[in-house]
Amino acid sequence: MKLNLETAVYYHDGAFPPASIDYTRVVQALVEAGSALSRYDQELNLLHNRELFLVPLRNQEAVVSSRMEGTISTVDEILQYDSAEDEDGSADTNVRSDIVETILYRRALNYAQDEISDGRPINNTLIRSMHQMLLSIGRGASKNPGQYKSEQNYIGDERSGIISYVPISPEKLPEGMDRLLEYMAETEHTDLIRTALAHVEFEALHPFKDGNGRIGRILITLMLWSSGTISSPHFYISRYMEENKAAYIANMKAVSSENDWTSWLLFFLEAVKEQANYNLTVMNQIRELYEAMKGIFSDVTGSKHAITLLDAIFTFPAFRCQQISRYTKIPPATVNRFTNALLKDERKLLRVVREAAGRRPAIYSFEPLLEIIRV
Repeated sequence: MKLNLETAVYYHDGAFPPASIDYTRVVQALVEAGSALSRYDQELNLLHNRELFLVPLRNQEAVVSSRMEGTISTVDEILQYDSAEDEDGSADTNVRSDIVETILYRRALNYAQDEISDGRPINNTLIRSMHQMLLSIGRGASKNPGQYKSEQNYIGDERSGIISYVPISPEKLPEGMDRLLEYMAETEHTDLIRTALAHVEFEALHPFKDGNGRIGRILITLMLWSSGTISSPHFYISRYMEENKAAYIANMKAVSSENDWTSWLLFFLEAVKEQANYNLTVMNQIRELYEAMKGIFSDVTGSKHAITLLDAIFTFPAFRCQQISRYTKIPPATVNRFTNALLKDERKLLRVVREAAGRRPAIYSFEPLLEIIRV
């Protein structure tokens, strides 16, 4: 197919990093974004067991960030995939490719966070390793996982051949990545400004054949964490960007077409503020649900194991009874009895999402929590 480049925007050679920032226009947005992010981070640190609240947010991020690139899966499907894994950790090979790609995104995110925890810097090796993991299986496996592009790539409509954006050329990419990584490591800009500019530059370079958006959004979390802006790597921004995808793309493109870095900064800072406020709201909803369920689980089960069971179900809101038994050390027969009691409760706390068949156990979902985190 012949490419139509008549209306294409080209990479902004020589314009990164911008010579100056118009702080008079962004200062208010910068203060508001920083305050919202700080409130979320502080509340997260006050939680007794924050993993109960972070697992749902991580799964939500994996689903939404992947969905932005056309990979369609749901939080329910990802949780059911996790629950259906065999005892040896190997999963059903007949699962939809979109679910596999979302799982790979989550694994790449977790891998990168572990690497940063171990003191590894954000560099070309880490970025390529993340990409290798992201595209290791399925449709991405044919798109040079872990390797920077060797041919010119484009952003546009595959059916019509109309190109909207032309990233940096492959021969100039090494210099561009070095410049970006140097900027990420050493700059006088505030951490939020640096993260915003680094993200749009990474997307403008478009260093890989595929998977650039997902890697770029992981880097946002890693940069905010490694700079100390957030105390743990648990701030994800994809939900806001998906809900405002047209503005997200338009503001990134305006950086190259009009040298308009300010509009991008304002968009990014608004995204941070709104996402932080959303995360805080969801976290409080989950916390309120958890507190309400303490008494209910105690009443329904009539057991000293009620809170242990509750913690496990919050960690695995789609579960097999054997999975809960292994996690809690509660005997399997007791977990089965608790599950049956919760199924019969008139508040419809549990739902059967996969019936037992032969040696294949049933999978149950904890509906009150899933209703909060579904996207």
